[in-house]
Formats: sequence, structure tokens, C-alpha cells
Amino acid sequence: MPEKPSSAKEYSSEQTEHVRATCLYTATKLGDFMEDIVIVGGLVPALLIDQDLLPEGSDRHVGTMDLDIGLALAIFDGSRYQDITDRLRGAGFAQDVNEQGNPTRHRWKVEGPEKVTVDFLIPPSRDDDEGGRIRDIEQDFAAVITPGLRLAFFDRCKITLSGMTILGEKAVRDIWVCGPGAFTVMKALAFRQRGANKDAYDLYYHIRNFGAGIHEVVAALKPLLTEPEAKKALEILRQDFTDHEGVGPVRVAQFLTGSRDDAIQADVLGFVRQLLDLCK
Repeated sequence: MPEKPSSAKEYSSEQTEHVRATCLYTATKLGDFMEDIVIVGGLVPALLIDQDLLPEGSDRHVGTMDLDIGLALAIFDGSRYQDITDRLRGAGFAQDVNEQGNPTRHRWKVEGPEKVTVDFLIPPSRDDDEGGRIRDIEQDFAAVITPGLRLAFFDRCKITLSGMTILGEKAVRDIWVCGPGAFTVMKALAFRQRGANKDAYDLYYHIRNFGAGIHEVVAALKPLLTEPEAKKALEILRQDFTDHEGVGPVRVAQFLTGSRDDAIQADVLGFVRQLLDLCK
């Protein structure tokens, strides 16, 4: 998968709106599959957290450059995935290409005012599955094996998305979005896997700003704590985010400011420590 930009200044609200419009467009094309689809990744904070009702002192989420769609393993029943890919092709989606100009089976694109890419993800289903590996599904369609994704189908929120699609059509659709507990788990696992500044930032932003307070994140997380992915996620938070000089707080500061920042690092570890204490 391509590296995420390492600083907030590389993200724009305009690109996030294009991604949101692509999400809405996809929902208009895959309506009868929406029970087996969940939105994950960098668009989630902007969908779950009202950007006009943020806590005092909080900035708007920086957004995202692409759309991440999680697929349930149920799409393999009766080869239903073939209907999904046929419909996406008919809707103008096609394989993207990587920096070398080679097709990327797991990342497709759609052209509107701007090109938006869509990454397809699936949960591990075999003992030897490794996160980040590509699972071939069809000759031109694949998905990224993503640890913790199955939890997003246990902890998910139905969101009504309205506005303009990437093709300039007005639409309103209900979509499933990864819930606050599963998002915490998935972002912690992603951070351990690739160490991206953006993953550290997304995790911190979500814990700090979701709902009426961190207790709401913990309430969604607690039913998942018997799952191995959630246990691993909490251990990652303990190891990487509870020291002022830990990689988690430092990389959040680097993402936001381009360098270390004592106030940001202290804020990160304070919120993560609070979450871990409440999860005990």
C-alpha cells in the first residue's frame, strides 16, 4: 500500500469532500450490499465526529485522501463479490496504477472533479494471513488483509450521508461506518504495522474528540476486549503511547507541527492513559 503523507499540511478539505462524495456515490451503486460493507480508515473521524460541534480547543480533522471500504467475508458466499465488481465497473470504477505504472488490484479509482482512489479491505480468514498482504479475488480485483476489520462489523454506526456524489448528483443514503471501539483497535493495529504519523494522529484525534467524552469510546471498546485483536491493540497503546517520548505522541506532534511538541505529546499520552485506566 502507498505511504501516507506524513504531515497535516499535505491534506486538504477539498480532497476530503471528494472522498466523501465518492463514498456517497458508491452507496448509490451498492445499496443492496451495504450490510456487508463498512467504511473504515481516515474518513471515519469526520463521519463520526460532528466537525461543527468540537470540544473547545479542538481543530477540525485534517481529512483523508482515499476511501477505505471493508468487505465482510459473506461476500464470498455464492460469489457475490462478482456482482459488486461488475457493478463498480459499470459505475466508472477501474483499477488504479502504482508509482511504477503497474495496475493495483486492491485499489481502484473513479474520476470526478478529481480522481479518488478506493482501497478494498477484508478480514483475515486463514491461519497464515498477514496484515497488509493482498488477497486476490478476481484477475483485476483484490483486497488488503486487515487485522481487526471483523470487529468493525460488530461495532458499527449507521450514518445518513447526504449531498452531492462525485458525479455531481444529489443523493441521500444510509451507510455503515466503523464504530468508535473498533476504530480504536484498527488504528492501533495499523500503527504497529506501518508506524505512520497519520495513523497515530487519527487514533489520538478520535479518542480525544469522539462523542461527549472518552467514556463513550471506552463504552464501545469494552464489549470487544475479549477479542485477541482488542487485547493486542491495548498493549500497543501501552507500549507506544504512554510515554512522553514514545513513538505515538512524538509522531502525532510531528504530523501536526513537523517536529516534537511538548504540549501535544503530553495531551496524547494523557488521553491514552485515561482510556487504558477506564478499560481496566
